[in-house]
Parts: sequence; C-alpha cells; structure tokens
Amino acid sequence: MAPSPTDLTQLALVDTARAARVLSELRSARLSGQRTPIAPRPVIEQSWGRMLRSGIDPDHDRRSGLLSADEVRRRRESSALRHVLPVLRKGLLSVADVAHHIMVVADEDGRVLWREGSPAVLRRADALGLELGADWREDVVGTNGLGTPAVERRPVQVFASEHFVRSQTSWTCTGAPITDPRDGRLLGVVDISGPLETMHPATLAWVDSVAKLAEARLRELHLASLERLRAVAAPVLARAGGRAVAVDRDGWTAAVTGMPYTGRITLPKSLSAGRRWLHPLGLCTVEPLAEGWLIRAWDEPLPHGTTRIVLDLSQPRRWSVTVSGSAGSWCRELSPRHAELLYLLALGRDGCSAAGLAEEMFGDPARRVTVRAEMSRVRRYLGGLLEHRPYRFTEGAEVELLLPAEPRDLLPQSTAPAVRRAREPAGTP
Repeated sequence: MAPSPTDLTQLALVDTARAARVLSELRSARLSGQRTPIAPRPVIEQSWGRMLRSGIDPDHDRRSGLLSADEVRRRRESSALRHVLPVLRKGLLSVADVAHHIMVVADEDGRVLWREGSPAVLRRADALGLELGADWREDVVGTNGLGTPAVERRPVQVFASEHFVRSQTSWTCTGAPITDPRDGRLLGVVDISGPLETMHPATLAWVDSVAKLAEARLRELHLASLERLRAVAAPVLARAGGRAVAVDRDGWTAAVTGMPYTGRITLPKSLSAGRRWLHPLGLCTVEPLAEGWLIRAWDEPLPHGTTRIVLDLSQPRRWSVTVSGSAGSWCRELSPRHAELLYLLALGRDGCSAAGLAEEMFGDPARRVTVRAEMSRVRRYLGGLLEHRPYRFTEGAEVELLLPAEPRDLLPQSTAPAVRRAREPAGTP
C-alpha cells in the first residue's frame, strides 16, 4: 500500500532516504502526466501547477543574474528586516548550525540579502545558486522555501523532490513570510535550509514562531518611534492654530490637533517640505519634524476660479486624481490605462494628438480609435478640465504630478513606451 502524505512525513523522521525515494517517484510520475497512488501535499500540488502553467523547466536551472554587492548593501540598508536580524539570529542560528542548516533571509522581491550558518552547508548552497543577491522567486527557480511562502503568504516546508526543479531535490527548505505589522505588506521571507537528511517536521513550527517574534519586534519598534515623535510634536501642536497632524515618514499618525484622528495619511514617496496637496487634507504646509513631518492644513479656500489637479502616481498600485477649486474638492482612483493617459498629459502641457498618444502608449500611432475611446471615458469625470485637438489639460488649471521616489516603481505593470523610458535609470542607452 502506498503511504499517504501524512505517512510520508512520519516516514521521513525514521527513514529519510526512503521518504525521498517515494517523493522522487511521485514527482517523476506527476510531471510526466501519469496517475499516482498518492497526491502531493496540497500546497506543493498548487505550486507545481503554477510552475507547469508558467513553463518552468523541471530538469534545468533557470537563474537570473546576481545583484551587485552595492545593490545588496543598498537593499539591506533600506529593508525593515535589518531591524529584526538579532531576533532571527537568536531564534534560529544556534540550532541551525548544530543541525547543519543555514538561515537565509530574502526581501519581498525574493532576493537573498543575508545567509548565515554552517560553513559546509553554505558551500553546498553556493552550488545551488542560493547566494547573496540571488533571485529565489517561485516563478524563477520553481517551488522552494523562499519563493513559495511569499506566494502562499504562509509558512511552507519543501522536502526533497517536492522541489520542482531537479537540482534542488537533495535539499530541504522551510520558510515563513515576515509581514509589516502595520499594514500586512510582505517584507520578505526567512528560511532554514540544508541537506534533506536534516529535515524535521517540527522545523515548520519553529521557523514560523521566530517569524512571528520578528513581526512582534517590528510592532514594538513602530510604537516606540511614534511615542518619540508624539513627545516632540506635543508642544508644537499645542501652539498650532487650525488643523495639524504629526506623522512619521511613512504617514502613520503620532498626534493631531483641530481634526479627527486618522491612523495614516497617504504620503508621496518623494515628499519634501513646502506646500503640498495631500489627500484627504487638501492643500497643506509640510515641515520636517524629528523622525517625521508636521502637516498643517490650509483652511482658507483657493482663490476664486483657481482649479488644482493633483495626479498621484507615487504609490505602487494606487493611483488617483484629485481636483480642488472654490466649490470644494473630490478624488477618484484611476485604472492603469487612465493613469497612463493622464501621466502623458501631465508631462506634455502643450497637448498631444490622438496619434501621438497612441505612439506613446502602444508604440503604434494607428491606434487612434482606442485612445479616443479611453479619452472619452476620462472626460466623463474630468469634463471641462480636458481639452482636445490636441488633448491637454485646460490652460487655467494648476497640475501637480506626484511620482515614486524610485523611477522603476512608476506604473510598474505598464508597457507604454513613454512609461518604460521613464523607468530606465539615468544614462541607460
């Protein structure tokens, strides 16, 4: 009788080699389309399905280039994971080294930023391509303990031939995602990896518990930083007239005066001191304050007849247009296509023909009908703020374009030639 997936887990405790052989036979049969006496574990079967649909070759490595040492250093310095390395090391490394494992930490893009542990296992990891700066996303190297937890957003153990790519089947990996406790955003994955004979089912709960400790530490650090900012802001806000709020650099609120409390103000990544339009406060004065910003809302109405349009593309996948004038203000989230169109119009205030917009959006000036149809939809909510022949914002409107701090984050899914050019680093031929 063939063992069940549960039996395989128990078998691995007493006979790792036999469990690996059974999984190898299961993998070979499933990938060749044959019926198998047992099915892979659901999390593995789902991952294999994604790999087959995406065309990953199970018999050959597919590696992207390593990041440079400078880029690894830059990512380390900007990653929130650097704050919890002591927690990860304390919780994982002392046992990992004895058990012939290594600890691997990757960022949200699947790039390996830290590797520590058994020197002998680190050398074996080099042969697998598990190196600093390597890309271990699931859709690059197949089912694995770094990429698959990032997709599943839960802890995953990948044992022996549960790996999709053959070269990894002598390995066992157990990874858990680490998320930002403030908003649930994925920060990266911590993984314990080693030769398959070192596998133990309890490793999954162990790695998950340490990842949760790391998230708890991030929550403590966040609350402590808001407390420090609140102490600095209190006397400033006491003297402030009107509406004002003190926020940290990510927009999380430390203290307010003259207005209801809101947990977070959406800030553009490229925020600097001065007059800025911030939703939902409207026109504001922004001043640096300790580890954050003091934001004072302007309560005076805009001069009669003035219309202000703020096109906010600063967030990765939340784009909006905000219109304000003497009659009030309103905000609308944008689809990717409308975000592209308004971006092009904000760049070229002199206007652009339908053919010109088609060239910049599709690389094909003949697609004028598509552009005209999309512009007709945009005019349903921007109305008289847009003119045509050529298409442009009305001359009397003040237009502000908010862009991401990193050019590569501009409309990341867009294939428009104009957007792709803007995402290229300066000096790229």
